[in-house]
Amino acid sequence: MTTNLKPEERLDDLQIKGFEIIQHPGKFCFGMDAVLLSGFARAKENDICLDMGTGTGIIPILMEGKYHCAQLTGLEIQEESADMARRSVALNGLSDKIQIITGDIKEADRIFKSASFDCITCNPPYMIGQHGITNPDAPKAIARHEILCTLEDVVSQAAKLLKPGGRFYLVHRPFRLAEIITSLTAHKLEPKRMQLVYPYVDKEPNMLLLDMAEYSFNDGEFYSEDELLRIDNTVRGMLDLPMRRKEVCQPYLLKAETPKDFLLLRFRIPSEYAATNMCLALEDPE
Repeated sequence: MTTNLKPEERLDDLQIKGFEIIQHPGKFCFGMDAVLLSGFARAKENDICLDMGTGTGIIPILMEGKYHCAQLTGLEIQEESADMARRSVALNGLSDKIQIITGDIKEADRIFKSASFDCITCNPPYMIGQHGITNPDAPKAIARHEILCTLEDVVSQAAKLLKPGGRFYLVHRPFRLAEIITSLTAHKLEPKRMQLVYPYVDKEPNMLLLDMAEYSFNDGEFYSEDELLRIDNTVRGMLDLPMRRKEVCQPYLLKAETPKDFLLLRFRIPSEYAATNMCLALEDPE
C-alpha cells in the first residue's frame, strides 16, 4: 500500500508483524510507556478493546500484533493525531480490525454504549498543576499534562464502559499511586495486578530509564564511563552553563539555534549472547 506521509512526518518500524506507524517528530511521539502498557495488558482473541487517548494509535496496533483481538477502537481528542492513527491503521491493512474515533474521553460514555468493552487501556497525561514544565506546543502539553482530562475522568469513564468482569489497564507515575487506587476503588474497579518499572534495581520506580556512557566533547578524546546526568553537569561546567538542578528547562522549550559545541556518547551494552543488527530505540531522539 502507498504510504501517504504529510510534510515532516516519518514512518517508524514497530518490530512486530511488519507493522509501521506514522509519526510527526515535531508533535508528540509515542514512548516506552505505551510499549510497556501493551505488554502488560492481558487481552484475548475474542475481546472488544478500547484505548482511551490513543494518540497516533500505537497501543491498538501493538495490541493487534500481540493478541489478535476481535475489535480494537482508539479514542483521540486531537484530530491531527487521530488522522495519523487512521492512516497508520490503513497502512498496516488493519482497517477491518481497528477503528479510530475523534472524541473527548470525558464524553466516552456518550460516544460508546455502556458496558460494551472487555478490555480498556489508557496511557493518560501524568502531570498535574505545576508539576513539571508545561510544553508550549499544544499537542505535547495535552499529552503530558491534565489539560483536557483528569485521572478522575479516565477512571470514571472506564468504569462505565467496561463489561462486567472486564479489565482496565493503566500506565502512570508512582507518585500518584495513592490517588489512582482511591479513584479506582471509588468507581468499583478493584486493583488486581501492579508492576513497578525501575530504572535500576536499587532505585525508586519511575518511567525514567538512565544509563552509562563514555563521552567525547567537540571531537576530543573519550572520557571514561559515567552517569548521563553527571556528564550533563560536567559539560555544563565546560561551557560555563548553570548546573542541572531539580527543575531544568527541557531542550524542546529552548529557541532553536545552530549548535556550536558537540557531545558524542558511546554506550556499552553487556550481553550474555552474541547479537548482530541491533537497533537502539529512543523516545523523541531529536
